[in-house]
Amino acid sequence: MALHQYLLFFLFIPVLLCGCQDSQKERELESREQRILTREKEFALKEADYQSLLRMRDSLFTKRDTAVVIQRWPDDIAGLWSCKSVCRESNCSDYVIGDLRSNTWEFVSDSTGLYTRVINNNKVVCVFAAKYDSTSIQLRYASDSSASKNQELTVELGRDSKNLIKGMQTAVIDKACTAKFSIELNRLTNR
Repeated sequence: MALHQYLLFFLFIPVLLCGCQDSQKERELESREQRILTREKEFALKEADYQSLLRMRDSLFTKRDTAVVIQRWPDDIAGLWSCKSVCRESNCSDYVIGDLRSNTWEFVSDSTGLYTRVINNNKVVCVFAAKYDSTSIQLRYASDSSASKNQELTVELGRDSKNLIKGMQTAVIDKACTAKFSIELNRLTNR
């Protein structure tokens, strides 16, 4: 080999080493971004719980009108239900048609109104505000401004039988895409 070939060889070694360090730095940055996103999601859930507690506290301090009627779920709805949802329509990258998800829903009420909690792995992941009449149940959830994704969920449910509730859930993500799910709730316990 000639001298100029040796020089070229030794000039390219630092370039190769720099390329390796750049990819390692990229992986470290990606890992850090994932940890930050995870923390942001955890914070958003804590913020939602905090806001719910503030509303409950405020409701306890408000002067009560003796004519106020506190809404309650009927006994045959209140309590725990097993939920299976299947994605039926989607133009969102997060949801694929046919996706099957399972979790537990709990129909609860307090002095501030009717709610439905969605529980996954023993953690409350969503709390719907609820409206109920004798023919249907309407649920609504909107993420707060600190969430990494702006998500609005609406659910329309109807009784199929005493131990079965069916309906549809619509998810709108960042006002850019929509996914629709069929929902089937089966009674877990009698409360």
